[in-house]
Parts: sequence; structure tokens; C-alpha cells
Amino acid sequence: MGVVPPDGRGGERDAAVNRIAIYAGTFDPITLGHLDVVQRASAIFPKLIVAVAADTGKKDTLFDVGERVRIVREAVRPLGRRIAVEAFRGLLVHYARERGVRTIIRGLRAFSDFEFEFQMALTNRKLAPDIETLFLMPKEDFSYLNSSTIREIARLGGSVTDFVPPASRRALARKLGRAGARARGPAALAPRRGRKA
Repeated sequence: MGVVPPDGRGGERDAAVNRIAIYAGTFDPITLGHLDVVQRASAIFPKLIVAVAADTGKKDTLFDVGERVRIVREAVRPLGRRIAVEAFRGLLVHYARERGVRTIIRGLRAFSDFEFEFQMALTNRKLAPDIETLFLMPKEDFSYLNSSTIREIARLGGSVTDFVPPASRRALARKLGRAGARARGPAALAPRRGRKA
């Protein structure tokens, strides 16, 4: 527990830090489920940083980090200036400390996400006990969405209009050159296993 200086300014600094949160992910591309979590988090915190991971490990991305940052910025622009979009490299907890943030937002779509997210949250707590993880559930309409399935639909010429914001739909159309990424109408989702961002 920290000691508050006699002038009380330590408490003011802590309050300022606790008004900021980070929502991090690959966002390849950003989906309506991601946007729903962004909206929920921004209703809780006066400032939200949407952090786009440049280091994705073994995960191949369709869009490079610069493209993903641009897509996310375009997608969140209507939500207001309190949401910033940045790329980051390395461990998320290190990035959070550099930005003076003590709360990390994570989205939980379904029970299948829980084990992965639970392990990640506990690992982050071990690495950075001063940083908390806050889990938010998206609207049930978006609970089944993940970027990898959406990329697969777009590659095969299906419509992604019901699953992603216009910025992502346009980017998919440019990248893949598929009419399906631009079209309107329903598309069938195949069930997938595991945690995909």
C-alpha cells in the first residue's frame, strides 16, 4: 500500500491513473464484438487506449500493424475523442506501466474463452501485481464473433457486413479483392475451437 504525501497529491495522481484503461488485441480486423467492448469500457473509464499488438507470436495476420491501427482508428472515431489508438510491442503489462495505466480490459465472448483469459490474467498479475484485469462481456449478438472466422468468410467470398464495422469491411475488400467483403446479406459461421482474437 502506497503512502500518500501530506499534501494529498498522491491520491490525486492515483485517481488520474485509475481513470484510464487499456483494451489490447490483435484486431485483425476489428469486429463489432470488439467495438461493443470498446463502448462498454469507455462508459466506465473517461479515457480508453485501444492498443494494437505488433508482436503476435506465431499468429500470422492479414493486415500489418500499421493497417490495423488505421482500421481501428477509423472504426472508433464515431465514439469520441476519449478513445486513443496506439500500437505496442512487447509485454502488455510493460506497455501499461509505460502509459501509467493500472487497468487492462479483456473481452469474454463465451465460456471457451475463460480458461485462456484466466491464465493470462493470473500471469499478468504475477508479472505486475499493481495492474488489474477487468473482464467485460459483449452483447450476446456478438458473442460468437472472432476475427479469424470473419477473415475466412471474406476469403471465400461471403458477406461480412453483419460482423464488422464499415472500416473493416472496406479494408477486407481492398486486401482480398472479394465481392463478398463488400456485399450485404447473411453469412453462415462455422463453429471453431479455441481462443481467437
